Amino acid sequence: MARKAHALEIRLEAFDRNNFDGLTKIDNKWFPLQPGMQWTYEGVTREGNKRVPHRVVQTVTDLTNVVNGVRAIVVWDVDYKDGELQESEIVFFAQDKDGNVWQLGELVEIYEEGEFVGAHAWIAGLEGASAGIMMKADPQLGTPSYSQGYAPAPVNWSDRAKVDQIGQKSCVPSGCYKDVLVIAESSTKEGQDAKQLKYYAPGVGYIRVGWKGRQEKLREKLELREVGKLTPDALAKARDEALAIEKRAYLYGRTPPVELTQSATDTGGQ
Repeated sequence: MARKAHALEIRLEAFDRNNFDGLTKIDNKWFPLQPGMQWTYEGVTREGNKRVPHRVVQTVTDLTNVVNGVRAIVVWDVDYKDGELQESEIVFFAQDKDGNVWQLGELVEIYEEGEFVGAHAWIAGLEGASAGIMMKADPQLGTPSYSQGYAPAPVNWSDRAKVDQIGQKSCVPSGCYKDVLVIAESSTKEGQDAKQLKYYAPGVGYIRVGWKGRQEKLREKLELREVGKLTPDALAKARDEALAIEKRAYLYGRTPPVELTQSATDTGGQ
């Protein structure tokens, strides 16, 4: 399957909703997503000639949503720069029967000096958007790049990924990890020379973000500082934040509402 955008061929992954079993379990070795898990990253990013402190908090909620016929887990990401909220978003992930983790869309809210200034969204199956693979079941060196999703203008989401290194060792504030997988991500709007590097530790997820190439604005560095499971009260707060984002999203008028996972329902949402 292929589309053309900005005079460049966008090669998309063959998406088959029948290759999903309807479960929300994501136990991919490199990208496990268990409800209640939270990762906190800290580092710096470049804005012009300045290095700005950067902090990202990623939380797997106990919510799900049906996107393009597939039930997906809802992940809440919050991005702070120089101590101020810059972005708050919910992202949808699902694992197919082969063990590949797919990204099915996202809604991003943008803030400046703590004030909401706008949002953008792409949802697979709507407005020409298509799902992509966030992590392969068995990533191998020398294999072709793959699409992480596609959305046309005005979103212009066209990220691609390719295995860059395997078997690495990496130490970050949360600990030292072996057998680290490095994925190089790029997009057509940034150019193929600009690549963000994500370092994945088995059973943990990504532990480091780096870069390679000549694009100064992509010189972001993040390291995993903390990883752990939230208390029931903290998970409930994360759930409420994700639901608030959904309620503000005009696009969701054409998609089913999010729901609690079965396990959360069985325990009264705790």
